[in-house]
Amino acid sequence: MLNDPRSHGLWEATAPQAPITAALDRQISADVVVVGGGYTGMSCALHLAEAGRQVVLLEGREIGFGGAGRNVGLINAGLWLMPDDLTAKLGSIHGERLLRLLGEGPAMVMDLIDRHRIDCELERNGTLHCAVGQAGLMEIREREAQWQRRGAPVEVLDADETKKRLGTRAYAASLLDRRAGTLQPLAYARGLAQACLRAGAIICTSSPVVAAGKKNGRWTLRTTNGAVEAEWVVVATDAYSTGPWTSVRNEQVHLPYFNLATKPLGAELLQSILPGREGTWDTKTILSSFRLDKAGRLVFGSVGALRNTGTAIHKAWARRALSKLYPQLRDAEFEYEWYGQIGMTTDAMPRFHKHAQNVIGFSGYNGRGISPGTVFGRELALLILGEKTETELALPQSELQEISSLGLREAYYEVGAQIAHLTSAWH
Repeated sequence: MLNDPRSHGLWEATAPQAPITAALDRQISADVVVVGGGYTGMSCALHLAEAGRQVVLLEGREIGFGGAGRNVGLINAGLWLMPDDLTAKLGSIHGERLLRLLGEGPAMVMDLIDRHRIDCELERNGTLHCAVGQAGLMEIREREAQWQRRGAPVEVLDADETKKRLGTRAYAASLLDRRAGTLQPLAYARGLAQACLRAGAIICTSSPVVAAGKKNGRWTLRTTNGAVEAEWVVVATDAYSTGPWTSVRNEQVHLPYFNLATKPLGAELLQSILPGREGTWDTKTILSSFRLDKAGRLVFGSVGALRNTGTAIHKAWARRALSKLYPQLRDAEFEYEWYGQIGMTTDAMPRFHKHAQNVIGFSGYNGRGISPGTVFGRELALLILGEKTETELALPQSELQEISSLGLREAYYEVGAQIAHLTSAWH
């Protein structure tokens, strides 16, 4: 996208073509205007359009330009926080409600893919959260206990079973979550956009919102060359927010994350490396993730930005780490490289904001965008349709709180990841 091979890498190279869209160049009216062409915005637009509402979606760049087109592609259930920590923050009513909602999130994603026949390399074989050492083993056992108390189909696998599924003995154990899976994230985003268009929504790309105002009970959002008037506004721009809702971006610390993809591994290697094609990540603070795409490329990622000195440092670390994880890949070449930004809130929790009357949005996914974004988009649609009230939502309303010294914090994470990868072979 935007002639930058490091923005979306493999995903842009292998996703089906985006639907044909154009910039807004006139003034139009709708029931709802959705700002942001990621999972939240398109899920909301799709559910509203299917319910018969007139919807216009405005995307400042291209469909899936932000985190939706750059992430690893893990369809996770829940959040980074352990279930008990989540209920401690929200209270039992909202906490358990949110856990149920997000626990069912992967099933909702997969249902949308099936119903709309979205070609996005869906794998339904679960994910593996891999334990590094004794501390990691204790962590995943605690996660297992907390999720199992809530009836979730999760199970700790011992070192031998983990080795069978991964093809490496690098980990002490792993937590299998059968609810989860993987997909091609940009392909999923573009597939949702196609579904929106078929349902009757209007999508305008290259249409950043530059101003918003209200008159006679209706909102007018102005773009570079046009405007949309509507009763409701959905802010679904999250960590890449600009314009009138830059404050949404400023309450999140950008944590850079990169991915490198090998060339297709071939049938013999694929018999021993992730034969079940589960998506995986580990328990380290500066974590690693790896998975296969449809063609058999190994997608290997970690915290860091592929720019300036970080490019050489992170790529050299990845070669060392991958050769320790899978010695048979010691000479494997990386075919694609890309990175993006994860929006991290101060308490690792998402937010529900009422920016003004009839201006609402969810944000702050903390690296869990696919399933929560899809689910929260539907929740916003149900709220606008009157099928849910605010008191029935899984999150209470939060006030916007911009983070001080944001640039310094983000520089700390970027430089810290370089130092960690420069001095560490892996674990």
